[in-house]
Amino acid sequence: MLFRGRSYRSLDDKGRLMLPPEFRDILLSRSSEGRFVLTTYDGCVVGYPLPDWEEFEENFNRLRNPSKKMRDFRRLVIGGAEEMVIDKQGRVRISPAHRGYATLGKDVVIVGQLNKFEIWDQARVETVMEQDFSDVTGELAESGIDFAL
Repeated sequence: MLFRGRSYRSLDDKGRLMLPPEFRDILLSRSSEGRFVLTTYDGCVVGYPLPDWEEFEENFNRLRNPSKKMRDFRRLVIGGAEEMVIDKQGRVRISPAHRGYATLGKDVVIVGQLNKFEIWDQARVETVMEQDFSDVTGELAESGIDFAL
């Protein structure tokens, strides 16, 4: 089961967000009580099922003598990680720190990204989606992915 698609939602006054039912189902199927991790990266809030996050941490921990830039990246991503549980209404509370990093307003978009999902401010993600992506087919081809439409 992979996270895919986009879902438009609103944050309530307490910073709570109703996750799409299909995303909740994935999280519940991947860990007890639907435990997952939210962190920050790339200008948005990123959610990982707990087992995937733990694997990422284990792999990251294997790095020996990381560069200063890698240590700074670790501070952002690992240091910003918060373990979450979906409440009985299917909501998650996004912390003020995460909302601030991603400049989340009331209107947000949840974007599936296969093994993870992203939470974006609606205006910011629309700007990202308006880019010209015509040059990525070459990069995909170099990776062995044929994306012919």
